[in-house]
Amino acid sequence: MPGHKAPEAARREQILGSAYRVAAQHGLDGLTIRQVASAAGLSSGLVLFHYKTKQQLLLALLEWLIEGTLRPPAALSALPSDRSALAGFHTLIHREMQRLSAEPERINLLFGFWVRGRHDPAIGLRMRQALARYREAFRDSGQALLDAEPERFRGVTAEGLATLAVSFVKGCAVQAMIDPQGFDIAQHLRAARCLFNEAD
Repeated sequence: MPGHKAPEAARREQILGSAYRVAAQHGLDGLTIRQVASAAGLSSGLVLFHYKTKQQLLLALLEWLIEGTLRPPAALSALPSDRSALAGFHTLIHREMQRLSAEPERINLLFGFWVRGRHDPAIGLRMRQALARYREAFRDSGQALLDAEPERFRGVTAEGLATLAVSFVKGCAVQAMIDPQGFDIAQHLRAARCLFNEAD
């Protein structure tokens, strides 16, 4: 049997990478232990040694996707200090829009997990936790922006800024998922600036 002596962490990464490829091609419902084993060049028994059931494999794949895709963005304080709080917040949103728009297959699978989570409590809970943690990073940066420019953002809350930022980022990712070849992030950002009467 190939690769029996590989370290456990490397073997799990091999299996999860293969599970990702299978799920990206066949969807979550089409993912089977046998297909994952075949894609990884392993036996089904070895996959089952690491992930006892398809459900365990799905949960591990979700964690793997969250770690690589829904990781909280860098805080506003980590951005260059010579920029205004507003410019820094724009940069934070722009970076996340670019990053997630470059991963349409991952976003598609995360949507698949979101739908599945409506009927699977373990997946649903994990998705809600990951999305809340992601939004929290924007909330912290939004509060820094409110503290820096209270007059400009009178009546706006950090939660409101976070929700708006995440809606821009996720909306951009959805557009890239729908039309990965035709989506133009620069045009998307220009349209947003024009809509809100901002200069380039």
